[in-house]
Amino acid sequence: MVSFAEATAVRALDSHHYQANFPDEWCIGIPHGGFVTSCFLSATALHFSTTHAARCQPHTITLHLTFLRRTAVGPARISVRDVKIGRRTSTVHVSLTQASDAATAEPSVVGYLTQSNLKVEEGLSLSTHWSLHPAPPPLLSTQSLPSGDNKNWTLAPPMHPKFRKAANRVHFYVPRHGQLGPAMADEWVCFSQSGEKFNQESLGFVVDQFPQIVEIYPSTSPVSSSPATDKEDQAANGRRKRETKKPNWYPTILLNMEVKKALPEEGVEWLFVRVRAKKIENGRLDLEVVVLDEGGDLVAVSNHVCLILGAERNMSRSEKGRGIEAGKGESKL
Repeated sequence: MVSFAEATAVRALDSHHYQANFPDEWCIGIPHGGFVTSCFLSATALHFSTTHAARCQPHTITLHLTFLRRTAVGPARISVRDVKIGRRTSTVHVSLTQASDAATAEPSVVGYLTQSNLKVEEGLSLSTHWSLHPAPPPLLSTQSLPSGDNKNWTLAPPMHPKFRKAANRVHFYVPRHGQLGPAMADEWVCFSQSGEKFNQESLGFVVDQFPQIVEIYPSTSPVSSSPATDKEDQAANGRRKRETKKPNWYPTILLNMEVKKALPEEGVEWLFVRVRAKKIENGRLDLEVVVLDEGGDLVAVSNHVCLILGAERNMSRSEKGRGIEAGKGESKL
């Protein structure tokens, strides 16, 4: 079993190009978008610990990725172009290609990352009195989660585990008495492999690993005061239940992330994640993701734009039969 650290490890080809490898067990049909994001974080961290070591900017503070084409299991090349190298922050452009001839391959993912040093940042700080609303159920203790003794949180079984292999690599603990809203999900998350911990690079994976809003929506629909709306909700929920018996695919078009806090060097075992959708319409949804540590401190915020497609679009036999290499030809979305 390949650990997360091993799976996201990259090696330098030269000062601005890095080799990654996407294993099958970290896929959701194709390589998981959050996993790919973590590979970008790993490559950028290596870039700034070698090519720009003198800058001492080990932490990604902002990330913006656009997913153009589907990625594939196997080798991948991450190219880094220095856009602005500064004293406090530096920004790089990144791109990912997968093809036998990297020089002619079209990128599958492109984006920008900004580096800094979260441990030495200085400047004005003000309390905003921000908090999650509605407040999640009290944690009590993380020690009571694996044992099943926590009265507020319970282990959620993975949905469609054969298709969503990456979801098998974490444990989700969700509110025992149901989610707090129809288009939101709370979770406490840890790696399923004993001893693995979350670090800065794994935040890309964390902000893209949660119970799917569309698939838990029927069980969290609030009671309406309008009889007509009740009937409409019941009909919509019935359709949704039928549709989600088969796995859906939620390809990421866009993923942004801002990191607010440096995690300890040794990593952390537990993180809290809240994901919320503002509008789900015409097969497209937005996601707002908030990550907190065990002490309730804000670690990262993220926003996604995703499509809602049938899983057959992910592993289409007709597309396999075309012989189009990953990173070449038309978009796979």
